Amino acid sequence: MYQPSAEELRSVEDWFAQYDALAEEGAIEKLADLAVFPMNLATDVPGGHAAVRQWTRAEYVGAMQDAMGGGTAGLGLESKRTPHFLGPNLVIVETEATMTVEGRQEEMHYADLLVRTEDGWGFQAMVQGGWGYGWPVARRG
Repeated sequence: MYQPSAEELRSVEDWFAQYDALAEEGAIEKLADLAVFPMNLATDVPGGHAAVRQWTRAEYVGAMQDAMGGGTAGLGLESKRTPHFLGPNLVIVETEATMTVEGRQEEMHYADLLVRTEDGWGFQAMVQGGWGYGWPVARRG
């Protein structure tokens, strides 16, 4: 198993600090600059099946504008992230987050795949249950 150095761990923490700051501001285009497109997405839909698709930059920006609006500031978002390095250039980051919306707490559990590019880390895949309503169900072959 690959054991990341303290510097590699810090680089992922720093990347997420930048991501979180941009999300708070609602800087969706700058968030898109941190991604590698096409971006892979996996979720599930009612009936117990997975749903997968790819987003272009434009699709990502549109979805994040709908989801984040003016940003995440004021949502009381708290995240605990656990990176799982597959090697020096691939890391799956599991996140457990709590968000407070209108006094109501919502818990989220999701994972992101970060890939090292010439420009540093970029996120290439998002995996989260329950938000694929209206997507076609995943099929083999």
